[in-house]
Formats: sequence, structure tokens, C-alpha cells
Amino acid sequence: MEELNELDSTCGVSDDELTRRFQEAVRIENEIKKIKGLPISKYDFERKTPYIEYPDGRREYAEKT
Repeated sequence: MEELNELDSTCGVSDDELTRRFQEAVRIENEIKKIKGLPISKYDFERKTPYIEYPDGRREYAEKT
């Protein structure tokens, strides 16, 4: 059963649909960055740390403090 919150009842957008739209927006933004040759922020789930991926494939991991 899908729960509705106040925002859903006023805007008609479910949490699942909002999540799908957000993921698609991030995917499109990353594609634009690739085309422009800009670095992309990503997350490595194995290392559990964020990194920046450059157009040449190089990865620069964030330093843990």
C-alpha cells in the first residue's frame, strides 16, 4: 500500500515518482557534464567514499579527516 503525505495530496506526485524524476535529472546532468568534458561527482560504495571522476577516467577520492 502506498502512503500519501501532505505534499502528495496537494501536488499529486507520489514519493516514488518524485524519486524517479530526481534520479533522471541527475542522470541528465551527468550526461551534459560528460559532453562538456567536466568532472562528475560520484560515490564508491565499496570504499564508502565520494570521488570526482574526470573525463580521462582518472578518479580523485576525497580525503578522510
